[in-house]
Amino acid sequence: MTVHADLAMVNLDSSDPVAHAGFYSRVLGWEVTHSQAEYAMISKDAVSIGFGLVDGHTPPAWPDETAGKRYHLDLYVDDVAVAEKEFVAAGATRPQFQPGGERWTVLLDPIGQPFCVCPRPRG
Repeated sequence: MTVHADLAMVNLDSSDPVAHAGFYSRVLGWEVTHSQAEYAMISKDAVSIGFGLVDGHTPPAWPDETAGKRYHLDLYVDDVAVAEKEFVAAGATRPQFQPGGERWTVLLDPIGQPFCVCPRPRG
């Protein structure tokens, strides 16, 4: 292959784009660069995450293995326990099922979509 693309943006389905963008703006420290009821976006440097309204959108059940899992984000942090407390204060919830043990923590964002909080690699 001679052509390689650069990732410009990830777009995620959402039941509430404004709240979804607001949550991840706080969690990632990115700027909300667009905010309307049907579409919102956060950006940092040359990368953006968009959140598009999908009527009737429901997140996958966690940890339902039979449900279709659409996506999840893995986020690096310096201290998983501290980040978990801050993210829960920002609107995330911590489900009981935690497959990562001590390696990572699964949280659910305010619309119920899972994401993982992972320790930042050292070195």
